[in-house]
Amino acid sequence: MIKRDFYLKQIIERMWNGNIKVITGIRRGGKSTLLFSLFKEYLLSTGVSENHIIEIELDKRKYYKFRDPIFLCDYVESIVKEKKDNYYLFIDEVQLTKKVKDQESGIEINIYDMLNELKAYSNLDCYVTGSNSKMLSSDIATEFRGRSNQIKVYPFSFEEFYSFRGGVESEALDEYMLYGGMPGLINETTAERKKAYLKNLYDEIYIKDLVEHARVQRQDVLEELLDYLASSIGSLTNANKITKAINTKASSKISDDTIAKYLKHTIDAFLISEARRYDVKGKRYFDYPNKYYYSDIGLRNVRLNYRQIDSEHIIENMIYNELIRRGYSVDVGVVEDRSTNNKKLKEIDFIVNNFDKKIYVQSSFRMDEEKKKETELGSLKLTADFFKKIVIRNDIPTSFYDDDGIMHCRLIDFLLNKVDLF
Repeated sequence: MIKRDFYLKQIIERMWNGNIKVITGIRRGGKSTLLFSLFKEYLLSTGVSENHIIEIELDKRKYYKFRDPIFLCDYVESIVKEKKDNYYLFIDEVQLTKKVKDQESGIEINIYDMLNELKAYSNLDCYVTGSNSKMLSSDIATEFRGRSNQIKVYPFSFEEFYSFRGGVESEALDEYMLYGGMPGLINETTAERKKAYLKNLYDEIYIKDLVEHARVQRQDVLEELLDYLASSIGSLTNANKITKAINTKASSKISDDTIAKYLKHTIDAFLISEARRYDVKGKRYFDYPNKYYYSDIGLRNVRLNYRQIDSEHIIENMIYNELIRRGYSVDVGVVEDRSTNNKKLKEIDFIVNNFDKKIYVQSSFRMDEEKKKETELGSLKLTADFFKKIVIRNDIPTSFYDDDGIMHCRLIDFLLNKVDLF
């Protein structure tokens, strides 16, 4: 088992702080293992008794009855009420709970009401996981009234993957670029089994979840949307553009609103991430178009049946994922070129914010042509400010600074966290 210390440390730091710890991320991305195996192992190693850890896994049949939040609350209270010992509550896939009516008052009750009630017990520390950001992001701020901590878990980073795989770095990177970092892959030993595992995840977990839980009525349109996003990672697009592309194939026409709604569902399910465009000089966001990235590059590749293994865009997607995994706020940068009469908007792949600090990052598979160098470096120079500027490349043996103060960072050094970005 890969030790996910990056996330485990975040959980340990929040123990007994009076808040509900909410662990979110894509399904099969490692949330349950983090909580029910790694964190539980840590608790046991510190002397916590196993019968003081209450485990409820709502996606397993034996726990279906706990999808009723009142029943769940009554059960937990029966264990911890009027006890002096400390207890830990683990609830997996909390979005599977349902709303019920209290028989006495007739008031509709949801899981947030019950968790707020349980949180009042000073001898109970609560942890939940969930795979839907609509429920676990927009609702948390209001329902938990600021008394929660979110920890977002991503598929294995390259650093985590390499800590398990080892071997020649470049060979490991080639494998990661093809299959990605879904944790279940470590149990698959052949290329065929890895591809079958990823395809099964897509068909049996993600598509079905979106159809059933997001109530997607046009599965054919959803699948066309996912194909489109997979083939255009790193490209600017919007709902209108996607609609036009899909309507050329769809049996019946669809609207921009439908595409926008389905796109939001894929983001809520942590399958897709959206990066908004930011005007460096004007200091404002554009309404559209934006860029979209897959949360795991292996899922992107299997979606296209490995037909478009484009290293340039795959690396851009990987860099984006790594930046947001580290907790940074990431936008797509736009800067105006006024060197000619025809003003042009040029792109900086990522503006990366870390609280009050900012850096600019360009992704480049290689810069072996002068025109390519001008394109990648020119946009960075147009900012005309003093924020750190970085080009992440896969064609250099070591990282270095050029005469303009721009850092040229070796891709593997970045992915293995061997360089300081800030």
